[in-house]
Amino acid sequence: MSTTVSADGTKIAYTRTGSGPALVLVDGAMCYRGSSPNDALAKELAARFTVYTYDRRGRGESADTGPYAVEREVEDLAALIKEAGGEAFLFGISSGAALALEAARSLPVTKLAVYEPPFIVDGTRPRVPADYPERLSAALKEGKPGKAVKMFMTEGVGLGRVTVAMMRIMPFWAKLKKVAPTLPYDTALVIDHQSGEPLRAAWPEVKIPTLAVDGGRSPDWMRNGVASLAKVLPSAEHKTLPGQTHIVKAAALAPVLTEFYLS
Repeated sequence: MSTTVSADGTKIAYTRTGSGPALVLVDGAMCYRGSSPNDALAKELAARFTVYTYDRRGRGESADTGPYAVEREVEDLAALIKEAGGEAFLFGISSGAALALEAARSLPVTKLAVYEPPFIVDGTRPRVPADYPERLSAALKEGKPGKAVKMFMTEGVGLGRVTVAMMRIMPFWAKLKKVAPTLPYDTALVIDHQSGEPLRAAWPEVKIPTLAVDGGRSPDWMRNGVASLAKVLPSAEHKTLPGQTHIVKAAALAPVLTEFYLS
């Protein structure tokens, strides 16, 4: 493990592996090194890239500094890209894809790939309630991280209540509760694009080559969001991985990313 320091003094922990062009992987909600799909993805990509995985602020071995703002997480990535040599490819998954999009607006990112940012752009699933961010923060202030995780899983992710009830008796639920205080961070990244309205001319600054990827077995609402994103970005292409879901297999995703970044 290595560390870098963000602009506001926050320590950000990261791991570097492999050799080749620098590639930074950005986690989604509640994920961090050692508990992330990006761990397996980094292993698949290390033969062709110098891969950087990191703990987003408030998770794992990274510190945190309040008050939160999306700009602080962009600054965290700026510090990491500086460590990587001053420019890098960037990949983000789920809400981490939304963070990667924000970072690509201003940072020296040469190519961007995203996997299933959770944008709701039509009526194929209910929109996230307008008061969801406030209720989520209130649950955390009340010292009820389990309530916040349940709210995120049902209202944010859209899982059924029976499924979430079963999750609450699993050993990993304790890990989710531990990182629950960072859920408002991910909410801030995506809530403006979860209203059920089509994406407009968002991220106009992101003119670099971009790959928007979804899984062929993912819900329609998620796939529709990815397709919509590809249409609004100036230089984007859309690709679907047959048989994959939101829990994408690294072996299926890595070859697609490798071809995109190195072409």
